Amino acid sequence: MTVHADAPPPTFLDDRLAHWATTTPDGEALTYLGRTWTWSQWEKRVRRLAGALTGLGVVRGDVVGCLDKNHPATVELTFAAASLGAATAIFNWRLAGDEIDYAVNDSGAKLLVVGTELRPLVDKVLDRLPAVQRVIEVTPDGAEGDPYETLLADAVPVCRAADVDPEDVCLVMYSSGTTGRPKGVMLRQRNLIEHTVNALDGWSFDDGDKNLVAMPLFHVGGTSYIQQGIHEGVPTVLCREPDGASLAGAILQGANRTFLVPAVLAQVLQSGPDAIAVFARLKSYCYGAAPMPLPLLRAAMAAWPETDFIQVYGLTEVCGVITHLMPEAHRDTEHPERLVSAGQVIPNCEVKVVDPVTLAEVATGEHGELWFRTPQLMAGFLNKPEETAEVITADGWFRTGDMGKVDADGFVFVQDRLKDMIISGGENIYSPEIERVLAEHPAVMEVAIIGVPDEQWGETVKAVVSLNPGTTATADELIAFTRERLAHYKCPKSVDIVEALPRNPTGKILKRELRAPYWDGRSSAVV
Repeated sequence: MTVHADAPPPTFLDDRLAHWATTTPDGEALTYLGRTWTWSQWEKRVRRLAGALTGLGVVRGDVVGCLDKNHPATVELTFAAASLGAATAIFNWRLAGDEIDYAVNDSGAKLLVVGTELRPLVDKVLDRLPAVQRVIEVTPDGAEGDPYETLLADAVPVCRAADVDPEDVCLVMYSSGTTGRPKGVMLRQRNLIEHTVNALDGWSFDDGDKNLVAMPLFHVGGTSYIQQGIHEGVPTVLCREPDGASLAGAILQGANRTFLVPAVLAQVLQSGPDAIAVFARLKSYCYGAAPMPLPLLRAAMAAWPETDFIQVYGLTEVCGVITHLMPEAHRDTEHPERLVSAGQVIPNCEVKVVDPVTLAEVATGEHGELWFRTPQLMAGFLNKPEETAEVITADGWFRTGDMGKVDADGFVFVQDRLKDMIISGGENIYSPEIERVLAEHPAVMEVAIIGVPDEQWGETVKAVVSLNPGTTATADELIAFTRERLAHYKCPKSVDIVEALPRNPTGKILKRELRAPYWDGRSSAVV
């Protein structure tokens, strides 16, 4: 039985928080670093923060910023600012000083909530942040004298402002910046609510469940996912960082639903039987934000036969999830090929596949660029109308830049980034196909396929791999392995063996960084 059956549909971002504060005021809402708040207590904190923001001059249309590792203050700020019609820009706390400078100035944030650990970094660039009028420090544990807690204690609570509209932008999420400067993705209250409802299709939380949130809140995998537990009225356990001890501790506290990147599964499986036994307590494991190697997925499903696995594919521009591969499809022995798909579109979303050159829709099963139309779609890129127009068509389709296909049953196969496609001698080569084959080699732990320049063919295929501990493999062996399983033109012509592949903070492999040494100094490059 789902726990939200009688709750009214939300219109504003803070509707469900207010609902649970009224109907189950003493129920557990949030646990973080040993502190727990009930729904009533948490909603009162949000209302006090809204009062504090009002006192600091925050009004509808403003932007406030947050720079910290995972902390309740980030979520509270999102709710409180939205209730005033303002937006919260959540910044990647791993950024360097000049990157912080760029993102904060781009957002136009007039105040910053900053974690104690990151305050020195902000202080170094504060003179380059002309829009910032106030910096409010927050400690991880709410220690005595915490400026953020003092701000709340001194504030007069205020309710949602009368002029707030569901179309108001409530979040500015910065893209990962794998190409050029990151862009601020503007998400409306309506977008986020639509995503929460649509992404819960086909599954839900049950009485007694607890939601484990460990993905970084500067990523939609954290900020959008935490909304699902709040929507359903179940307790949330928020981890400051997704380290093994924090995750295990949360699960031992009763957290049994989560969303994490595939790399976490690999770490757990390598940690031995005790770690595997702890994670067996999870009822559902949702994964995404990076590809799941097929051997790893098979090993995980074998290790946790009672756990429901849900794969999601999505983008920040659509608030996160746009397709999902549900538990029954994971264990469907009649259609094992679907394990390498991204599943089917979630409700209220449309997909089509388009030739990226002619912009004509291609036939079912043919390759092209994946386009989606959905009420989850962003308002646009902040301060970048031209770049917004490049990805959103006049009739509301979002051009993802991802290449793939959709089969006759509606299963979406994401095969590469458009700009990552390798063209060798006129042949289009899709790196995930090669990556899936190499991932089956017993010595290979991780693999990335890139295109490198070639005087004859334009580009040739290179594999960059890291090996499992205690194993060995040569470049020739790995190339021969692919030649037994793929057309020769698809196979790597060279292999680099490295200790680890470079990743961005959300776990995506940085192919641009891998390509850079080979394309440096050329007039054209694959980026």
